[in-house]
Amino acid sequence: MEHILIVSGDPSSDRHGASLIEELKSKRPDLRVSALGGSYLRQKADTFLYPLVGVGGFGFWEPVMKLPQLWKAMATIKTLFKSDRPDLVVLMDYYGFNVHAARQAHSAGIPVAYYISPQVWASRPARIGKLAKVIDKMFVIFPFEEDLYKKAGVPVRFVGHPLIEKMPAPTGESFGPTLGLLPGSRRSTALRHLPILVQTAQKLHQEFPDARCYLFRPEEIEEEFYKPFLTGAPWIKLLTDPDYETRKTLWLTIGVSGTAALENMLLGIPMIIMYKLSQVTYRIAKALIRVPYVGIPNLLANRLVVPELLQDEATPERLAEAARPFLSTSKKRAETRQALLALRSTLAAGGSAKAAEAILEMIQ
Repeated sequence: MEHILIVSGDPSSDRHGASLIEELKSKRPDLRVSALGGSYLRQKADTFLYPLVGVGGFGFWEPVMKLPQLWKAMATIKTLFKSDRPDLVVLMDYYGFNVHAARQAHSAGIPVAYYISPQVWASRPARIGKLAKVIDKMFVIFPFEEDLYKKAGVPVRFVGHPLIEKMPAPTGESFGPTLGLLPGSRRSTALRHLPILVQTAQKLHQEFPDARCYLFRPEEIEEEFYKPFLTGAPWIKLLTDPDYETRKTLWLTIGVSGTAALENMLLGIPMIIMYKLSQVTYRIAKALIRVPYVGIPNLLANRLVVPELLQDEATPERLAEAARPFLSTSKKRAETRQALLALRSTLAAGGSAKAAEAILEMIQ
């Protein structure tokens, strides 16, 4: 009975990892899966080893603060390699930890597949060379990533984006103005952005009092976390919306880059992308970033399809100013929606199913 280990440290890849297990088990019910990850992988894996998603940090200083937990997670992997050696290690995103996991597996002679590339194309491209030394195959989800790894001599395969499998078909917008707030899927990220987003919503509420406003939270974060921020804004409705029933009808969202922006793009929802870091982290990141945009829609289009307001520009005043045209004129929303849906066609479907097929080929 073959045994694989899946390692995920991000909320989004945790979900995709669970889908991957479903596809693997549908093809090979006897396959045994161990995992480090979050609540989704915990539900699907045969053996859940460590809650790595709860440890994961963003930026340059936050991971340092969590080194004891990361060391414990790595020790868990080393122990598994000795006591219950997997036939294949599947790493998902989360470069900072997973490159070390790949080295451990490579040293132990265990094949390594990387599914969902870390964003090495955005900063520190030298990381591709480091990965090339310790992984056997890279499965990428964006078409432009394939050439990057080919040029670096890494065996690579474009499998399509797993989000497309989960997203409903785009629908028309709701009757009457609606606004969605997306502060991020990690507590630390949400904590940084919630005050700005709520203040932005309050400014827009003064100008558009009939607009409905929703604050979206991931299922992993409890309601109590958000309530202190909503004390002065009872008209903001807090919801999870796992099936996108509310989000797909929104006129506009304001929120962080990453998976949320990609989801909006696939649904054709106009958006304003914002992000704020500590000043030190921002200066380091700015020196390292090698791409002109941070939002996936703008990167795929290679132009500014939706506004990006980052760091000092991510103020309630600037965000409200950028939001007004979307809430007051249908032309602006229609043009943006059309541009976003055109980008949807550039991402192939397949994702989890194609990755599962490729992974099974590696262990067979």
